[in-house]
Amino acid sequence: MQKVLITGSLGQIGSELMCALHGKLGAGKIIATDVREPWKEILENCNYEKLDVLDAKAVADICKRHKIDTIYHLAAILSATGEQNPQLAWNVNMHGFYNIIEAARELGIKQVICPSSIAAFGPDTPKDDTPNETILRPTSIYGVTKVAGELLGNYYVKKYNLDVRGVRFPGIISWKTPPGGGTTDYAVAIYYEALKKKSYTCFVRPDTVLPMMYMPDAIKVLIDIAEADFAKLKHHCDYNVTAMSFSAAELAESIRKRIPDLMVDYQPDFRQQIADSWPRSLDDSAARAEWGWKPDYDLEMMTDDMLKNLRVKLGKDAIA
Repeated sequence: MQKVLITGSLGQIGSELMCALHGKLGAGKIIATDVREPWKEILENCNYEKLDVLDAKAVADICKRHKIDTIYHLAAILSATGEQNPQLAWNVNMHGFYNIIEAARELGIKQVICPSSIAAFGPDTPKDDTPNETILRPTSIYGVTKVAGELLGNYYVKKYNLDVRGVRFPGIISWKTPPGGGTTDYAVAIYYEALKKKSYTCFVRPDTVLPMMYMPDAIKVLIDIAEADFAKLKHHCDYNVTAMSFSAAELAESIRKRIPDLMVDYQPDFRQQIADSWPRSLDDSAARAEWGWKPDYDLEMMTDDMLKNLRVKLGKDAIA
């Protein structure tokens, strides 16, 4: 039976992937890890252990002890946080991934899933319908580590025949977990503030267009690529995936259709420069052709679902 290790399991994607895999595989099959102390619900619903991915011995020990055959490596320092501490971002994102992939090679672990990001692209990359194979010259340390991680993963596929897979995620939007230090955090925070204050100060310009994805589709991506036929994969660690593209103003207008008196002002900060270096839309035809990727949510469907669930989550704090 499949035994799965998730690193970074208390993060935005990790916390929801953990629940999805627990429901899919059953109790006892998921080992959730992070460097932080878990909240009570985590301990009630899964096997949790603290793990620092920079500790190579601890990584190997936990894999051997639990007879892990699949690793979802989600532990990372994200783009905005990374710019504030580039050395930490390089250390966690690169040395952490190296420890994971080396443990997989040495222990004969069946599969490693390690997501990349649109941060792998840069200002020289075509902005619209960005192709899967294109110029990769990122200008953020997060992007640099993602390009290096893609190359390292593909190297291990070719050199050691290790099954390493990854996708370039766009911005991820979720009602379950708060923003986590990424450049696209505004696309999550605006929903919270719309319900709590009916106002939001956005840190990018209103005309900033980025590719995005709702969390249920992001979880679907990770499960689908893990289940894809290895023989049909041509890219392995660097598949473009997307669901929608919209501007910050279009996002605000989508919410305003449901909360008419929402007020939004725009005060771009250092994250604007990062956003400007990323694509406006992605060509994900390779993922669609090679393993059948297809999103379920568009902007209006996502907004309906976000507001419905956040009203319940926020309870009395929701005034809209």
